[in-house]
Amino acid sequence: MEAVTTIIAKPRTERWYRAAWRWHFYAGLFCLPFVLWLSLTGGIYLFKPQIEGLLYAPYRDVASGAAPLLAPETIAARAVAAVPGSMLHKYVLPEAPGDAVQVLVGQGADDVRVWVHPQTGQVLYKVAEQDRPMRVVFRLHGELLAGDRGSALVETAACWTIVMLLTGLFLWWPRQSGGKLAGVLYPRLRRGRATFWRDIHAVTGLWVSLGALFLILSGLPWAKVWGDYFREVRAVTGTLEGPQDWSAGSATEAHDRAMADARMRAMMGEHAQHGGMVMAMAPPSPALDAVVEGATRLHFAAPVEVSPPTMAGMPWQVRSQAENRPDRDSAEISADGRLVGVQRFEQRHLIDRAVGYGVAIHEGAWWGLANQLANLAVLLGLVTLCLSSGVLWWHRRPAEVLGAPVSFAPLRHSWLPVALVVALALAMPLFGLSLALALVVEGSLKRLAPRLGLWMGWRV
Repeated sequence: MEAVTTIIAKPRTERWYRAAWRWHFYAGLFCLPFVLWLSLTGGIYLFKPQIEGLLYAPYRDVASGAAPLLAPETIAARAVAAVPGSMLHKYVLPEAPGDAVQVLVGQGADDVRVWVHPQTGQVLYKVAEQDRPMRVVFRLHGELLAGDRGSALVETAACWTIVMLLTGLFLWWPRQSGGKLAGVLYPRLRRGRATFWRDIHAVTGLWVSLGALFLILSGLPWAKVWGDYFREVRAVTGTLEGPQDWSAGSATEAHDRAMADARMRAMMGEHAQHGGMVMAMAPPSPALDAVVEGATRLHFAAPVEVSPPTMAGMPWQVRSQAENRPDRDSAEISADGRLVGVQRFEQRHLIDRAVGYGVAIHEGAWWGLANQLANLAVLLGLVTLCLSSGVLWWHRRPAEVLGAPVSFAPLRHSWLPVALVVALALAMPLFGLSLALALVVEGSLKRLAPRLGLWMGWRV
């Protein structure tokens, strides 16, 4: 009786193994180029503080002698004058008194960052904000420089990467290892080329999967589709409190900048007709000077941005933009420098704090260099997975076909995998849509292109 049970159970186990292998294969086929790209760009962006420290080193400690420092109003006026038609968008408090002052000025959705000498008022350097090297890397990483469409494509690849990792763990799960750890927890290096690459792929996948899943999930709030979905869910559940502290995509950010610029110009009234150079003329009151003085007393984590109000009677906004997001606090200051209110990171909603920690770890900013190196190790592991999978496919592929594992069908439906698929589809809408599309395409091609179906490894 036991023997019969074993004989009956074995084919079903094989069917599920083959099914997982096929999902793993096709998920990898779609995801690998994106995983390589995201690992490369993400690895560069991890070291943003060090890279920008080198890029902008010439504008630190530029003050010399006993000459007094210029007032913030004067510095902002010089920055606005350097970009005709612009107006002040943000004034960045210098980290040290001798550093050049960074001022963001712009017109509509376009921001220009200007470095101004704190003593002479000379414009040392200016660059369009979206053309700064690390901003370009950021958009390459999250949007492929293709806006919302690129973000949706990256998000879809991220969802299928989760499928690839989960099915990979299922395939890795020891079945007949006899309690041996070789080939399970560490690779066997002297068992021939085939075993070497198989173990490198499987063992690397085991050790990086948890970190990779965290990087994917912590990056989803930035995605356009999932980010909008997340905000809608929060609005429905009453957990949405104030503006979010992470990017909603370059298109949304551009729209927000344009709207803020339009409101500021409308508020300035007739002054906005003079090329928008509000700060280049004598203002009715030294508001920026008073606000900067008040913001300096708060001792927020650098860099700290001071933004003018967008509606009459509203206070100025002061926000820390520290790399480590749990250090980010914000405040409101009136035009006469009086503190209106402060919001600490710890006072934000639990969800915002959780996302803030996730984003900080994702960017390698939470625990300094150790965080950066840990993330880099995960990214290098993902690159190893991609390369080893290519080697395995190349050596195992049959002649004249793609080489996907052939399915043993039909599989009996089990509530657990169905429930997992439904849960993933609900949690990640683009996964559900792309899965439905894949099933429709597969079913159609089986009927319309049987030869292609055979090449792809589908039963026709």
